[in-house]
Amino acid sequence: MEKEDCILKMTGISKNFAGVQALREVDFDLRPGEVHALLGENGAGKSTLIKIITGVHQPNSGAIYLNDAPVRLANPREAQRYGIAAIYQEPSLFPDLDIAENIFVGRQPTRPGGRVAWNRMYWEAAKLLRDLGVYLDPKTKARNLSVAQQQMVEIARALSVQAKILIMDEPTSSLTPAEVEELFRIVRQLRQAGAAIVFISHRLEELFEVADRVTVLRDGALVGSKPMSEVTTDMLIQMMVGRTLADLFPKRAVELGEIALQVEG
Repeated sequence: MEKEDCILKMTGISKNFAGVQALREVDFDLRPGEVHALLGENGAGKSTLIKIITGVHQPNSGAIYLNDAPVRLANPREAQRYGIAAIYQEPSLFPDLDIAENIFVGRQPTRPGGRVAWNRMYWEAAKLLRDLGVYLDPKTKARNLSVAQQQMVEIARALSVQAKILIMDEPTSSLTPAEVEELFRIVRQLRQAGAAIVFISHRLEELFEVADRVTVLRDGALVGSKPMSEVTTDMLIQMMVGRTLADLFPKRAVELGEIALQVEG
């Protein structure tokens, strides 16, 4: 794939922490209008890779391109300026602020004189939620929201800064099945609108439902990237751990012993 076809392309990304090699020459790319699953066991390098994308960490070597232009994501604010946002499994809302205040925290619309334009802020917050098909009162305090509702607010906040790349890190881990389906509805809606989504989940069945492509990391290295239509659960497990499911749980020959209990009549 040519890098001009990608909204994000990372080549040869390596990262060391105090002599520990967290990533080794990893390539990763992301297309507009796709859900790209990132898969691997704990310690495979997923978190390090997404923290590089979001500007939390900088790679020791490698290159990052956004829309074919080389960039340096020096910090999270710089990444946000480039349209990158992350939604984590534990929402990071301020519990004593309401929905609108959380969406526009640090960026409240103002009137002449610098005062907050409260009516405009609540109207814009309600519109962002409504565009997602979410109907919540923007004056509701974050502490009164469920985890699923908090995630919807975080997605609305990402859209409020015109994010084009969304990273969802284990977003379904605390959700009910009904809430997962609602999240998937929004993910599909965002994909249809052209957003590029990195989706991290340990629930393989979810990836087949929502992802277009999958990249697997193992021990900090790239194993491979494939369309979801070309992989099976067993293939993904083998890519993650280096062994098949049958190898992980082999059948063992068992020698029968003496009868321990017998009932007659």
